[in-house]
This record gives sequence, C-alpha cells and structure tokens, in this order.
Amino acid sequence: MVDQLTSAQQNRKRIHAVENSFGPSKKTLSQPGRILIGEGKLMKQSRRGPQPKVFFLFNDMLVYGSIILNGRWHKKQQIIPLEDIQLEDLEDSVTMRNQWLIRTPRKSFFVAAASYEEKQAWMEHIEDCKSRLLQSDSYRPNSTFAVTWIPDSASAICMRCSDKFTVTQRRHHCRKCGFVVCGACSKKRAVITHIHPTKQLRVCTRCHPSLMMTEEEAQESCRLRGDSTGKTGSDEDDLEVSSQEDEAEERMEDHDPSKWMDPQTGSWSPYVYLKPEHLRPQK
Repeated sequence: MVDQLTSAQQNRKRIHAVENSFGPSKKTLSQPGRILIGEGKLMKQSRRGPQPKVFFLFNDMLVYGSIILNGRWHKKQQIIPLEDIQLEDLEDSVTMRNQWLIRTPRKSFFVAAASYEEKQAWMEHIEDCKSRLLQSDSYRPNSTFAVTWIPDSASAICMRCSDKFTVTQRRHHCRKCGFVVCGACSKKRAVITHIHPTKQLRVCTRCHPSLMMTEEEAQESCRLRGDSTGKTGSDEDDLEVSSQEDEAEERMEDHDPSKWMDPQTGSWSPYVYLKPEHLRPQK
C-alpha cells in the first residue's frame, strides 16, 4: 500500500512538472486515473523541415510541444487523444531515419527517433496504451484522418499550375490533398469536417469541387438542427496549421533523460530516452 501511494505521488508530481513546463498558456493535464508513461525528444517533420519537439505519452493521450530551453521550457502545447491516433511504420528516408507516421483527424505528421530501439519503444507503448483505452465502451477509434503535408522544400513550383515560387509567389498547402500550391490555385475554401466541423479551410482548385457537396450537406444539417455555422476563418486562422507552429526552434544541446512506467505494474522501467544503449522496456 505504501509503495502504491508513493508511486501515485510520483506520478502526480511528474504530470504537474510537465504541465508547468508549458508556462501560463498550458492546458490542465492532471486528471484522476491519468498516468505519465514516458517522455522524449523526437524530430517532427514540418513544412520547413525536421524540427526537434518534446513528446509526452500518457495512458490516454499524446502531448507535444516546441523546445525552448534545455528540455525544461516548452511552448505550443498540442494534445492528441490516443483513440484519435493511427500509427504507420516507415522505412528510413534520405532526410529522416527511424521514422514513422502519426495520423490524426485534424493533422498527420512524420516523426523520427534517435535509434531504432527508441522508435520501437515509442510505437509499442502508444499502441499498447491505445489498445487498453479502447477496451472501455466509452472510447471509439476514428476512421478518418488528415493527409500529411508535403514539405515546402519538396517543390519549387506549384503542384497544380507549375508556376515557380518566389518571394512574392508564396507557398500554401491544400488541407485536403496536402499539395504545395500557389495562392491562385488555393483561393477556394471548404469545410473538411474531420479537421474542423464548421471552419472554411484553404483547398486547391482540384479538391474544391469534390468537397462542395459535403459542405452543403453539413450546412443544411446545421440549419435543420438550429446550430450556428460559426465564423469562417482565413488561412492564418486554420486550427493547428499556422506557419508559426512549425517555425525553427532553438536546438537544445542536452535533454533530461526520462523513464518509462509499466502500465500493468505501475513501476518505472530502466528505459531512458535518448540513450540508445538501453534496451526497450520488457513486458
């Protein structure tokens, strides 16, 4: 009983520390039954290239953010419920080794670990926690996911009209297909319900027609229910997709190692992130 109490206190202390690391803009993470399973640094592929991000795995959600100072100060907190996540293992690419794909309804992105063992540990723990979560009747997995954006550097021309990008001819992304397109080819807006139920998002000229019927049906459904369609936003207002989120952050030179907790026993295993010489946790 004493060991269980000590473990619970340590867990609350760790969650509180993660919460505070995001500063005044943080969302509350402490909740009854929530366990901090582990943390570590991963490279996240953004529109401007791979960027280091800190990730925290809980038994019911994945939290990540940008690194500010020595792994202790973070910003731009993002929270993803585990039931909304789908993982896909990937082969190494030229720019990213030990990578995999994280799909969610609102955003999908590539991440990479420092070693193959670390990658396997991340994926196995996420899948294990998700599996346990979905055993409850109150959770249902999602089946619709956002596409991954093609990085800016992948194309010097618009992927619809082939016009060259310049200082004035800026790159944009279609929220439906993820292609890099120019402003003229992405003037249209449409609702993509799994990203946002009412917001008008930027889409390219090719994707727009296929979305119109879906949008009209959604608006009619809201009208019949008496719901407000809400304010439509500009490209800069899009949820979790502003260019500021993926801006280059200061790279930290070191990171505090963290340990994994076994969800079954509640004890901390010897696995230490960012230390490839350690083995993954034993089940």
